[in-house]
Amino acid sequence: MNVWTRRVVIGTAAVSMALSVAACGKAGGGKAAGGGENKTIGLLLPENKTTRYETFDRPLMEAKIKQLCSDCTVRYNNAAQDTETQKKQFDALITQGVKVIILDAVDFKATKSWVNQAAKKGVKVVAYDRLAEGKLSAYVSYDNEKIGRLQGQALVKALGDKAKDSNVVMINGSPTDPNMPFFKKGAHSVLDKQVKKIAYEQDIPDWSSDEANKKMSAALDSLGKDGIQGVYSGNDGMAGGIITALKQKGVKVPVGGQDAELAGLQRVLKGDQAFTIYKQIKPQADSTAEIAVKLLKGEKIGSLTDRTVDSLSGEVKGIPAKLYDAQIVTKDNIESTIIKDKVYKAGQICTGDVKKACAAAGIK
Repeated sequence: MNVWTRRVVIGTAAVSMALSVAACGKAGGGKAAGGGENKTIGLLLPENKTTRYETFDRPLMEAKIKQLCSDCTVRYNNAAQDTETQKKQFDALITQGVKVIILDAVDFKATKSWVNQAAKKGVKVVAYDRLAEGKLSAYVSYDNEKIGRLQGQALVKALGDKAKDSNVVMINGSPTDPNMPFFKKGAHSVLDKQVKKIAYEQDIPDWSSDEANKKMSAALDSLGKDGIQGVYSGNDGMAGGIITALKQKGVKVPVGGQDAELAGLQRVLKGDQAFTIYKQIKPQADSTAEIAVKLLKGEKIGSLTDRTVDSLSGEVKGIPAKLYDAQIVTKDNIESTIIKDKVYKAGQICTGDVKKACAAAGIK
């Protein structure tokens, strides 16, 4: 739709603001509105519908920044999937004199003018998870096309010997998420060659589980109960809505997602979902925090990036980047990945009707 990962519904948009004028070093610090050095790092995340951002990304980055710079403070806001809200949050950070902003964009195309204006004022912007447009100082994410290939490969494996005769439905993520075209491209590169055909395909605004549910119902109405042999879902949240639609029609086919959400992992164990994709969030969050602190101190970040990327528009070339890998997770390796890495404890996963499935999978 890009690891400690995603996603639980977090309720309504809770906006938290942390203010401070404590400091990390004079170089690149800038002046706060009230005078003195501004030693605050801005952190803007895109939405709170899913577990990842509030449960993992935010606390991990805040903790790492505090570890690297004990008197630095993070000024945080969540846009609740609203582009205009995020623009106001971004502009407010600029007005307040913040000199480094970590930005996970709601709509990557909309950020171009914001980021460019920030650059003119000497503000460093680090694109997190999603590659924003504009003159960025760095970008930290995953090899998102590879993730799409992993999703495609896992679905083909789940289909088994029937893959070449299978009609597959593709429910992709949000068009405003710059990672989604890469997920889709990677998945198509596998599925187009190894299944009969992509019989139905839709992009889902805001990665909405409800919309994914509706589109899956529409696909069933169009193709018939016997006309679908597998479903590619852009992420675990949408997979939940898709599986509900399939169950309502009495259809049982492999469905795969992404993010290793708690609910997704539980569905994998129960056999409702074939797989998910595990992306370690901690390394990504830690790298981003390290880059932000170095930029605040006016230090070079070359040791933290291993490649360069160009913006999707092609207007900005050579953005320093760090991209992480991911892996397929099924019920056979949840213990050796998710539980081993302490993303979730066995006790968090193996609750209620999942206990029996955990026992069958050897998870204690």
